[in-house]
Amino acid sequence: QVQLVESGGGLVQPGGSLSLSCGASGRIFSISAMGWYRQAPGKERELVAAIGSGGSTNYADSVKGRFTISRDNAKNTVTLQMNSLKPEDTAVYYCHADIWAIGSDRYLEVWGQGTLVTVSS
Repeated sequence: QVQLVESGGGLVQPGGSLSLSCGASGRIFSISAMGWYRQAPGKERELVAAIGSGGSTNYADSVKGRFTISRDNAKNTVTLQMNSLKPEDTAVYYCHADIWAIGSDRYLEVWGQGTLVTVSS
């Protein structure tokens, strides 16, 4: 009924920058929090950054000062700008949103399909 579609990702050298974008589509009534998670090989999925509908943000300590999350409520999109990338940022990045679909009675968690970010020289 609703879905998140990610774009961006790829291979970048250490110290480089990359931008991830995610758009929500479908029969959407409202979107609460949006964010990005990542999962590195052999590790659990972890929160990278989140942003509320009012613009409040939350970042993992490991990315503070390097990553910036933003959203466009009119377009139902969220973007993660990643600067000063490190090899340890290599992971599959997943978009996440709490979405109230038309016809639903509550917010539901929706995940994107994931996009691979590889930081390597």
